[in-house]
Amino acid sequence: MCLVDASVCTNVHLNERYGCDKCMAAHEPHLLTQLAGEYSASTGEIEDSQYHCPTTIRAHVTWERCPMSILHVEDIEVHADDLHLASASATYAEYGCLVVRGLFAEQAGALLADAEAAADTARSLFESAKQVPEGWTTPDGTLWIPAPSSFARDKQIMVLGLRYTTSAAFFHSAFNPRLLDLVEAILGADIELFLDGQCLYKEPVGGHPKHLHQDAAYFEHKFEGPIAALTYLVDTDIVNGALHVIPGSHRLGNIAHINTFSHLGLDGSDWPWERALPIPGRAGDTILFGVKTVHGSKENHSASPRPVIIHRYRRPNDHVVVSATNVAKRTEAEKRRSEVDASKQQGLMVRGRRRFEAGAP
Repeated sequence: MCLVDASVCTNVHLNERYGCDKCMAAHEPHLLTQLAGEYSASTGEIEDSQYHCPTTIRAHVTWERCPMSILHVEDIEVHADDLHLASASATYAEYGCLVVRGLFAEQAGALLADAEAAADTARSLFESAKQVPEGWTTPDGTLWIPAPSSFARDKQIMVLGLRYTTSAAFFHSAFNPRLLDLVEAILGADIELFLDGQCLYKEPVGGHPKHLHQDAAYFEHKFEGPIAALTYLVDTDIVNGALHVIPGSHRLGNIAHINTFSHLGLDGSDWPWERALPIPGRAGDTILFGVKTVHGSKENHSASPRPVIIHRYRRPNDHVVVSATNVAKRTEAEKRRSEVDASKQQGLMVRGRRRFEAGAP
């Protein structure tokens, strides 16, 4: 799949909305021609604009104007059995994401068994669901959201009540040595867990999409923020809801989000799915991404569930300054960012130790 590269895509007017001329030529050639004509009329810089960007403005295109890269999955992919930490961490630093094939291959079966057991429990408690601002929750902690019309019930599972406190397999997997080696290469020797693990569960035949978004919209941090390690528990492709990422989007800083069907998300008219790189994979494959890396996933149109687990790791001196699930809550939380007590956010240390400095809060 072709995405956008600042060294190739030089038409600022086009790439702000859709991406580069190559991507447009492959996916939306009629829009490319139309928009290139609009750009020509407004600037007079394009002579032959059907599939070419004007070289006169090549030097002015930066990551801020053109955040994506011409990449294939292979360009951000490494293999757990042949992991070179320096090059892998450099890839992550450059693109804000990294695919590690086979990282949890040996643990995926046990994790899937616990996820399906948790789903069975959640469904058995369906009639006990209580409404909350984000949807509904059952006593096990599962979050439900409205279901599509094709469902037999009016609610569908979004986040399973599967956490470190409910699954030994899940908790132990957070200490995967090769994963922690990689996280240490990125963050440094001292690493803490952020939150208590998450299992996102797309039910079959239309299971919910998660709009493109940044995790920073939900939990903005004072410093770099956590690294998420998302692992497929079943073979995953475009049909059942593969993760999509926009490599390089972490360089854009915090982007304004809107309210969507699946809570905070980016405006689809500005951030269409065509701008993102889908990452198919096998059970046990892991995708690392930062809090400012744009990512999301489409519906599950297969006949089976699509569960993933997420571990999050951060430096122990970092903390959340804004936390929200919708625009109104975020607006209010931003007013109180100076009141946050970082001492109440400490997570479990998985590498190194927590260091205290005299005079520090």
